[in-house]
Amino acid sequence: MPYYSPERRAALLKMLLPPLNLSMAEVSRREGVSEMSLSNWRKQLSSEGNAVSENKQSTQSWSAETKFAVVLEASGLSEIELGEYCRRKGLYPEQITAWRQAFITGQKSEKAQQKDDREQARKDKKRIQELERELRRKDKALAETAALLVLRKKLNDYWGIAS
Repeated sequence: MPYYSPERRAALLKMLLPPLNLSMAEVSRREGVSEMSLSNWRKQLSSEGNAVSENKQSTQSWSAETKFAVVLEASGLSEIELGEYCRRKGLYPEQITAWRQAFITGQKSEKAQQKDDREQARKDKKRIQELERELRRKDKALAETAALLVLRKKLNDYWGIAS
């Protein structure tokens, strides 16, 4: 049976916590550690009073009603109370703020929001390409104008014409 340093154990157990929220099976498969070891380490930390994952469903899959309930519950809490509330629920205060903003602007599913973001990124990329093309065209025109001015000056100097 391999020995794992306390630092390595902590790093593996941290993968079970937010923001990664990986399952024990996933961590076991990725890192080559048995699920039984992970389970034992988690129980040991829990008995010592440390925060451990409870394999709850990911907050991304929470329903809109659940998210709204969390926003309502957290709305009257002070910063310290909010931190404690977030630790109990396995959340971050930024998530609650984002959910509150989403409810204010109109609730969209995360997939719909991601689709809108991709579409906006595509439009932005196309606009950037158009602007870059226009900038190159204007740079060429400016270089051509500068070359014509230099040639005119040389021609005037050759003929002795004052500009």
